[in-house]
Amino acid sequence: MISNQHQATGNTIAPQIQVFQASHQGEVVACYADQTVLVTQLGANPSFLDADKLGRGQSGKVTHGGTLYLVNQDHPFTVKFSLSSNGTASSSAQRGLKATDKTKGGSNSEGKEEQPSPTPKRSIKDFFPTSPMKSSKRRRGPEKGPSEGKRRKKDEEAVDREMKETEEDEEERLAEEKLKHLQELAEKSVTDESKRPGSSASSAKACLKSSWQQTGNLMLYTAAGVKGSDKIAGFDIDGCIITTKSGKVFPTAPDDWRILYPEIQPKLAGLLKKGYKVVFFTNQMGIAKGKLRPEVFKSKVEDILATLQLPVQVFVATGPGIYRKPVMGMWNHLCEKANDGVTVDKTQSVFVGDAAGRPENWAPGKKKKDFSCSDRLFALNIGLQFHTPEEYFLGWKSAPYNLPEFDPRKIDSTARLYDPPSASLTSSKTEVIVAVGFPASGKSTFFHTHIVPQGYVYINRDTLGSWQNCVSACQRALKEGRSVAIDNTNPDQESRKRYVDVAKAAGVTCRCFHFSASMEQAKHNNRFREMVPSDTKHAKVNDMVFYGYRKSFVAPALSEGFSEILQIHFVPNFKDSQSETLFRQFSEG
Repeated sequence: MISNQHQATGNTIAPQIQVFQASHQGEVVACYADQTVLVTQLGANPSFLDADKLGRGQSGKVTHGGTLYLVNQDHPFTVKFSLSSNGTASSSAQRGLKATDKTKGGSNSEGKEEQPSPTPKRSIKDFFPTSPMKSSKRRRGPEKGPSEGKRRKKDEEAVDREMKETEEDEEERLAEEKLKHLQELAEKSVTDESKRPGSSASSAKACLKSSWQQTGNLMLYTAAGVKGSDKIAGFDIDGCIITTKSGKVFPTAPDDWRILYPEIQPKLAGLLKKGYKVVFFTNQMGIAKGKLRPEVFKSKVEDILATLQLPVQVFVATGPGIYRKPVMGMWNHLCEKANDGVTVDKTQSVFVGDAAGRPENWAPGKKKKDFSCSDRLFALNIGLQFHTPEEYFLGWKSAPYNLPEFDPRKIDSTARLYDPPSASLTSSKTEVIVAVGFPASGKSTFFHTHIVPQGYVYINRDTLGSWQNCVSACQRALKEGRSVAIDNTNPDQESRKRYVDVAKAAGVTCRCFHFSASMEQAKHNNRFREMVPSDTKHAKVNDMVFYGYRKSFVAPALSEGFSEILQIHFVPNFKDSQSETLFRQFSEG
């Protein structure tokens, strides 16, 4: 990869091929045999090969005399190859001269050529020289003539300056070595695993090139060396693999992170050796809210994996919906589309995360309760064994935890629909039915299924826009002799009295249907209907609306003027098994 300082380290991988890398921008591979340079763009900003633009993950070749513009159309470097003394192609950085040793006795008595001094570490400038003077890298032997001596001295000074710059950039060099080591580990892991008899990974091929993919609210990163396996070791990222360097709950900058425990890297490496596929699953709602740029988080993920030096696949849920934990969307995508066709064995797989529902003081020195239970519920939805980071990496004993009060698995789809059972849902006489209940408590579905087909006029504030319009529509329907169903939340006496008064004025009865779903049940229903297409259109409901209803709620009473109050229970009815499977998953921690 190429840094903005245009410095890189070279790693010889074949006699006629050399790889150069620096942080984040790109990778350059020089092939002397055919005198071409392969450039792979890795950074957020594009590079240009002459006039051709390279986007992230794209590659292109530059021939002798071509120009690489490192960032956008700035920082130009020209490719130059020359012939070495043995007639083979070489970059200007590899040019060497044969020189006779005349330092002892004026000549080499054995007639042998002096071996060139060791080649210093080279930078990207060696393969894209900005001037002939800077491109010469080998120390030359003694030559005749004062002009040659001056040139040699200048060349040596240039080499010294470059070596000094390399030393000063030690931190970048170490990062580049980590990246190279990551690739080597990935290749070794793949090779070793393929040799093991009965290995689940033996039938899958390793990913050859790191890449990002986007599917709706899902970002997926597959690092080089990742391969499918029937054994998945899944991990959350924040609070599980990394924590903040600053000690703050939330990172203060993109680089405000560190590996949580020193035991993590060797533990993950051991899993890979045992044939597991290591996968990270993380919720990043900040991306959907515009608080976190996708390219910034992508870079952070790549830096984390470079530090771990391990091939890992990373799933990122960038917004609400089926991909957000604890819903199984990311896991399903892994099993169906991102595991090289290998069937996952859930009995041999595991998930680790810190959002585990632990209460206050769950361990000595751990005063704060977990902010969520989403990681534990994610594993519970899938059917995986679950551990916290402390249990899995440090060997702590299991901590106490609390699951949510509402459990969608326990909802009975055959339960009684309403109470009292002796009541009738509709009347042969003109009447007004006033609904009371949380948003997403099942009111609209119930009315359209059981009441509207019997000739009742359906009135809804989301459709008409205001309660005044709803009252007017109710008055018109009653004048026409038609019964009315009011599908609003109507949490308090004031909102209900409007319709009781209209019914009295028209000389008809008014009944109340109280939809008894709890707030947590209603919030679950709301998330479900946002994930599943429906014939009924619903306004989006945020948490403030739910809490506002709860604050305003006053239980309906006969004293308000109702002739009867029915308790309507939420009894789900599913169109297909896929919808039921999705509904019965925990959808929030």
